[in-house]
Amino acid sequence: MQKVSFFKSIHVKLVLIYVLLIIIALQIIGLYFSKELEQTLKTNFQESILQRIELVQYSIREEILKERNETTPTLEASLSVILREFSTVDINEIRVIDSRNRVLATSKSANHLMVGQRANDDLVRKSISAETFQETISIDKQTRDRVWVLATPVLDTVGPNGEVVGAIYIESNIEKVFENMTTINRIFAAGTAMSLIITVILGILVARTITRPISDMRKQAQAMSKGNFSRKVRVYGTDEIGQLAIAFNHLTNRLQEAQATTEAERRKLASVLSNMTDGVIATDRKGKIILINDPALSQLHVTREMTVNRPIASVLGLDQDYSFEDLIHMKESVNLNFSTQEAPYILRANFSVIQKETGFVNGLITVLHDITEQEKIDMERREFVANVSHELRTPLTTMRSYLEALADGAWKDENIAPTFLNVTQTETERMIRLVNDLLQLSKMDSQDYQLSREFVEFNKFFDRIIDRFEMSKSQNVEFSRLLPETSYFVEVDTDKLTQVIDNIISNAMKYSPDGGEIRFGFTVFDNMLKVMISDDGMGIPKENVGRIFDRFYRVDRARARSMGGTGLGLAIAREMIEAHGGKIWAESDEGVGTTVFFTLPYELDEAGDWE
Repeated sequence: MQKVSFFKSIHVKLVLIYVLLIIIALQIIGLYFSKELEQTLKTNFQESILQRIELVQYSIREEILKERNETTPTLEASLSVILREFSTVDINEIRVIDSRNRVLATSKSANHLMVGQRANDDLVRKSISAETFQETISIDKQTRDRVWVLATPVLDTVGPNGEVVGAIYIESNIEKVFENMTTINRIFAAGTAMSLIITVILGILVARTITRPISDMRKQAQAMSKGNFSRKVRVYGTDEIGQLAIAFNHLTNRLQEAQATTEAERRKLASVLSNMTDGVIATDRKGKIILINDPALSQLHVTREMTVNRPIASVLGLDQDYSFEDLIHMKESVNLNFSTQEAPYILRANFSVIQKETGFVNGLITVLHDITEQEKIDMERREFVANVSHELRTPLTTMRSYLEALADGAWKDENIAPTFLNVTQTETERMIRLVNDLLQLSKMDSQDYQLSREFVEFNKFFDRIIDRFEMSKSQNVEFSRLLPETSYFVEVDTDKLTQVIDNIISNAMKYSPDGGEIRFGFTVFDNMLKVMISDDGMGIPKENVGRIFDRFYRVDRARARSMGGTGLGLAIAREMIEAHGGKIWAESDEGVGTTVFFTLPYELDEAGDWE
């Protein structure tokens, strides 16, 4: 996460806002205080001057209206005495002007020459003419100080008309008021600066009480984003920030539990997907693969890099026939045929849509199931039913024909009747053998049988079976034995193994020509006996050698059926050899002959111990 710059941090913002509010408040207070204080000082100054003017005005009016003789002082002298008495530090000058604008007296000795001259001040003229109080604040040209200039008329309060007998002109030093204001403003500014320093310190401390929990929550959020839920936010109080910290810690616990649950579910899902025998493929809403398990990769013979982010229709080989929208609406499963000439390979794909409650499609789940064996079993079952039907139909048809002939009167013919009955009996026995073989295969398929095992010396056992066939043979076939002199013992069911060897030898004799040779022998390798029975018959085509152990399979059906075979002998032989822990197979060259091999585990002595 990007680090927050100093000036963008909430701590600095809170302090700045706090200081700015204090500054604005102090400025408002300062302006109001300064304005009001200035007005108050000016008013007090002016009121003090006016109070003194009232006393001076009374004395001046009495002197102006007083009758004079030779013994009394002159008006100018009397006024000068009065003005000197009332002259103070804050009054620069007091002048007395008569009604004709002539200066009668002044308190300022420097302006003594103005006595007896006309006054040129507009303020005086306005006061006399208007008979009202006139004032203004002006700048002294010499000292550049501010002075309060006041002109007030002197009225004759004794006379009936109250005429103006003169005016008083006063210049007072109001600069001291403004100097006091400047001093006070400086003191206020210093106090404001000190208060701001204290405010900043307090603001930092107050802001820390707010930003510290927020900073802790930010660090906790960063740790949570990295998967660390062990960190907790410290609770500093029970206020709103404290309640937020408590709620944040509760949220952390809930998220930790949710993540643990999600992780457990993810592991379960991963375990299920990895251990499923079926392949699973998940796509996004655009049909591109986002998840595929190992069985699906194995079934499709592809790598993960070849499938992820690729369209599912293309990976499954359905892009020519179906689009992704078609697969979304697919209700039935689709068979994927990857069969080759060497081996069949068929997969069944079932599609399930992932969608929200609103119906919005988020993706597609595809489950792949290998149905090669199932299809093979279904095909073998169909072939089995067809073969059984065919094998039963042929003798039944023959029997029906002969029985109908007998029913039509052939039984009366002593020459034909025995022949017909003999054929009927032969076909009946053939059907009985077929049914018995089917019952035996059924028991072996369901494993509803037990082998009666016993230790026998295979050399003598094999030799006796060969002797039996050699003594009963009716055709000109030579038997050749290639048996080792060392005795080998096998633990077998003698009846079942005898049936296997009888079936193989019978087939060899059936297909061997006159003057042919049948060879018998066995060898030893890897704790197994490898038994061999070979003939010089017509042989089997290479493409059919692997199928002679299938049920009802015949290379030459017409010839095999004419020889009374059911097509189940080698299938039964394979089941019995495998039940003994061995294998059976055939090698053949067409026109040269066929060799059948099977293996059996063996021991070197009858006790089952090795020498």
